[in-house]
Amino acid sequence: MTEPRPVHELVAVQAARRPEAPAVSAPDGVLTYAELDRRSTQLARRLRRVGVSVESPVGLCLPRSAALVVGALGILKAGGAYVAIDPAYPDDRIDFMLADSDAVAVVTDGAGAARLAGRPGVVVVDAAEPVADPAPIPEAAIKGGDLAYVVYTSGSTGRPKGVAVEHASLLNLVGWHRRAFSIAPADRGMQFASPGFDAVVWEIWPYLTAGASVHVPSDSLRIDPAALRDWLVDERITVCFVPTALAEEILALAWPRDGSLRILLTGGDALHRHPGPDIPFTVVNNYGPAEATVVATSGIIPASVGAEVSPSLGRAIEGVSTHIVDDSLVPVPAGVAGELLIGGVSVARGYLNMPELTAERFIPDHLCDPAGGRLYRTGDLVRMRADGELDFLGRLDEQVMIRGRRIEPGEISATLDRHPSLRTSAVVAIGDTPEQRRLVACVVAADGHSADSATLRAHLAAALPDHMVPSDFVWLDKLPQLASGKVDRAALRASLSGLPRAAVGTAPRNELEEALAGIVAELLGLGAVGVEEDFFLVGGHSLLGAQMITRISDRFDVELPLRDLFEAPTVAGMAAAVERLLVADLDRMSDEEAELLASGIVHGSS
Repeated sequence: MTEPRPVHELVAVQAARRPEAPAVSAPDGVLTYAELDRRSTQLARRLRRVGVSVESPVGLCLPRSAALVVGALGILKAGGAYVAIDPAYPDDRIDFMLADSDAVAVVTDGAGAARLAGRPGVVVVDAAEPVADPAPIPEAAIKGGDLAYVVYTSGSTGRPKGVAVEHASLLNLVGWHRRAFSIAPADRGMQFASPGFDAVVWEIWPYLTAGASVHVPSDSLRIDPAALRDWLVDERITVCFVPTALAEEILALAWPRDGSLRILLTGGDALHRHPGPDIPFTVVNNYGPAEATVVATSGIIPASVGAEVSPSLGRAIEGVSTHIVDDSLVPVPAGVAGELLIGGVSVARGYLNMPELTAERFIPDHLCDPAGGRLYRTGDLVRMRADGELDFLGRLDEQVMIRGRRIEPGEISATLDRHPSLRTSAVVAIGDTPEQRRLVACVVAADGHSADSATLRAHLAAALPDHMVPSDFVWLDKLPQLASGKVDRAALRASLSGLPRAAVGTAPRNELEEALAGIVAELLGLGAVGVEEDFFLVGGHSLLGAQMITRISDRFDVELPLRDLFEAPTVAGMAAAVERLLVADLDRMSDEEAELLASGIVHGSS
């Protein structure tokens, strides 16, 4: 039987058919299919020279850019498997990923080359280097069972897990996506996800294999829902993916009726909002862990107002099977809650260098394919509706979802426990809504030792990505325990949810700071906030930041730019920015108007 053509060969077919058609448009440049093909071929040639062949792991450490697409395509052309690395990760984590994957090379840009130079056994290759030799290279004989890419996720064992995905799994995702959403050369997709996130493969390959174009918004647009909407309209994007939290913000906006967007894909967390009747595009909710190649289930979310039933996860995509089982791995009837198992071609090979965990989570398929198929145990609790679609109910373990990222608190605790000042720790997630959900570290000091939250935060930031660093640190004499001796996490969460948070550091010093601190505390679900506390270190993120700027602008009737929050992400910094704008307004007013405005500000009116 002839092997299906891998994605890089399908892209080459499009380059031959439509060489001058746009392939990638990004802040760092625009590439036609011919240019993308030449640059990626040149990179593949360089990688071959440094020893890359079939299944060779190659680090891909680039920001969201045209160069990222060149890098991924070049690695696949060389026969290698790219290891997705976000340049924003701390050095220790990048070092671990390169060592754990046994990467033979790293594709990066100029900034990354300086940072990564000198790593033992690693060759740094610049994806943006000018094309010197456009001659073709011998094609690597890629089979469906060969490795395509590796993406790292948080690990309950205390170290990240490298999920190994094969070409056949990637092709299944690409083929389903193209058929399900009728992707054609006229389509314009968006590359939104962070470089280390598995969704990137979903945002690139279905479009480039179909002859469509991929468009990359700037980082500033990714944190501003209204600005992103305007960009989607102006760029005439037709199909795009945005994570759940952002999707809920976007669905609350007004949209032009004559826009090009026809499908908005979302996923990564529990979706709570149905699209309103005026939304002029189809909204599709998707679910899938990295271990099942990004998407395992998908379903259209119908438009409704005030719907009492939460949006579902949809049903299994082509090539995928889903099963809901009890503790004995026996299927349960519709309406009964159980663990979700995923089978079919999308199931990944397993975890790099973790045979025991792979055997635990990737089990023989005793339900549909006893002859050799496998099932992935998701650990997600779901139930089947009467219509056959799935409801997400929660987790069976302590894994949590923070802004679309699956996080194992055990990895954070393991890193914390390596600090000499601590005897033990536990990390839990609290928050009434997905937007307010944040990580809290509960720590017990070692005898004769002491440390502060800033020290522990710096310790974690040196080893973990930003989204895994807790926003709060709570010091306890001991952790509550179950009879088994394990940490009683339910009791811990209950005690934290009822514990009012005291402001750390300086309390508000005037009515303006008090008003701003109140806005921050309400938005983040906190009891209080000190005026020097960093918004992004106490549970804030870019989407909540955009909301905060809107609330402040409405409250004080000023045009406050979002960049002010990033430049000075504290109540004190925001107060100074608001004061500057108010003083400028006062200078332009008559004495009577200025007196009235100042009186309104002092007395808390808007």
